Amino acid sequence: MNGFLPVTAEELAERGITQPDFVYVCGDAYVDHPSFGAAIICRILEREGYSVAMLAQPDWKTDRDFMRFGAPRLAFLVSAGNIDSMVAHYTSAKKRRSDDAYSPGCKAGRRPDRAVTVYCKKIRSIYGNDVPILIGGLEASLRRFAHYDYWDDSVHPSVLLESGADILSFGMGEHSMTELANLLNDGVPVSEIRDVRGTCYLCDPSETPFGAAECPSYEQVRDKKEAYAKACRIQYDQQDEVYGKRIIQRHGDKMLVQNPPALSLTQEEFDAVYTLPFMRTYHPMYEAEGGVPAIKEVRFSITHNRGCFGFCNFCSIALHQGRRMTTRSEESVIEEAKYLTTLPDFKGYLHDVGGPTANFRHPSCRKQLQHGLCRGKKCLAPEPCKNLEVDHQDYLRLLRKLRALPKIKRVFIRSGIRYDYLLADKNDEFFRELVRYHVSGQLKVAPEHCSNHVLDKMGKPHIEYYKAFQKRFYELTKSMGKEQYLVPYLMSSHPGSTLKDAAELACFLKSEGIHPEQVQDFYPTPGTISTCMFHTGLDPYTMEPVYVPRSAKEKAEQRAMLQYYKPENYAVIRQALIKIGRRDLIGSGPKCLVPDAPHAQQNTGRPQPHSQKKNAGRTHAGQRGRKNPRGKK
Repeated sequence: MNGFLPVTAEELAERGITQPDFVYVCGDAYVDHPSFGAAIICRILEREGYSVAMLAQPDWKTDRDFMRFGAPRLAFLVSAGNIDSMVAHYTSAKKRRSDDAYSPGCKAGRRPDRAVTVYCKKIRSIYGNDVPILIGGLEASLRRFAHYDYWDDSVHPSVLLESGADILSFGMGEHSMTELANLLNDGVPVSEIRDVRGTCYLCDPSETPFGAAECPSYEQVRDKKEAYAKACRIQYDQQDEVYGKRIIQRHGDKMLVQNPPALSLTQEEFDAVYTLPFMRTYHPMYEAEGGVPAIKEVRFSITHNRGCFGFCNFCSIALHQGRRMTTRSEESVIEEAKYLTTLPDFKGYLHDVGGPTANFRHPSCRKQLQHGLCRGKKCLAPEPCKNLEVDHQDYLRLLRKLRALPKIKRVFIRSGIRYDYLLADKNDEFFRELVRYHVSGQLKVAPEHCSNHVLDKMGKPHIEYYKAFQKRFYELTKSMGKEQYLVPYLMSSHPGSTLKDAAELACFLKSEGIHPEQVQDFYPTPGTISTCMFHTGLDPYTMEPVYVPRSAKEKAEQRAMLQYYKPENYAVIRQALIKIGRRDLIGSGPKCLVPDAPHAQQNTGRPQPHSQKKNAGRTHAGQRGRKNPRGKK
């Protein structure tokens, strides 16, 4: 008997279990590591005394896999995995991906499109309504309301309705899942479970609870873009565990009810998660296929926080993890680091000590703790709030202790660094030690664009903050005799970005000598504010029109602009520049982007001593790398 959860009926029998309490159905391969939500939920349930069988990547085309364990005593738990199945399968151009880092051997095709819905319907077809189905994970969480589906180019109803599940758990599910399990175990019918925070359910409109914030109905948001934008704002405005109300949204003859968000884990509870008996690797059944590639990104990385008050509009973290920061204690992080040093394949390097945003270890301000985060406002954009409290000392102390541990040679930070937050710190100790000790040659940061009105639609700081950070980074790097570089994440075709803005960004990149090897088009994933702008052409907080690049032609033009130095892009860029009246950027001058003759050589700007690499799998910050289970920003 191994230490993994049972994956076969025989393994259940070996444990003396004839009927598991729960069967967890997952779209990812089974990786028992705390960077995988399925592993955390299953181990939490196990700690509470419940038995859980793992059904990872079942064959949805037949009944056999879904009958492997029979009906669970309490419920089926269904998740698409660490990221949305459609994002796992398709690029932003809607082209089918050929790989899947969450599947054995990186092979695509081991899960269905819209996995949550497909799995639930298969379970219902076999077991009927006799067994409750609870859905969760990122795919369910971000599709809990009526939502725009980019791949169908239409508005879908809540996934709770589409899937036929009984309850949807949104956000980080430790509290809600424990409470649901205990209620079911106490014999409470699933149809009577109504008050668990962090969950959604469907009811008859006559049973709608009083005092809720009401969104326009599914039918209204499907047919009227103004109604969709209004619903988006209501959903975000109530997404705070301090003041958030219930939200209701009518779907035909049913009412969708979202209870207030679950309370964040306390530090003690967060620490306790990391004491659970994770095997910290993929199940050995995948060894013959080459293992599960996603583990490589996190095997020697440590998560020290959750949540992000940065609140970028294209990011799913605010709607999923929330904006409130939760952190582990120094002792918990250090104990995990000590354990990692005992693993036989540890080479002395901690690849990351981070989370959604690495350098957040405190609330944005004291007000947040009692009153919640400000509705419709951002702590850092377009400039830092006057009430923002900036302090890196806790994080710095943690990093110093980790560096001092035996067997650790280097501690890197590869999660996103909020450089605007860093610049707001009057004490530059962290900045200095970041440059001296924690950069592995290249530091990834996310300016995303240089046009400030585009950055406003992204919810990002203005470009002046990036320029100031870049200047100071290279000053410190030079003074320390190091050769290190910034690798900026960039995004084309975000709502608000015109061809003129793309040309402005290309000029900025050339002036800085930046040659992006890969460029990410904006990806309208479910639930984000930016996706609302993409679908409606409206800013949900001002209701003002927003320009949206929609055609494949314009998206290709904007993307080509950002790779102005590639000869294969010259013709596309030349036509685009003529279209927007920027012939001054065509020619052989030092500020020109492309030559005026098809085969002329182009001056690509100041030589760049390294390649500016980007993560090919990046989508948006909540799912910011198909190979990165933690969704770093």
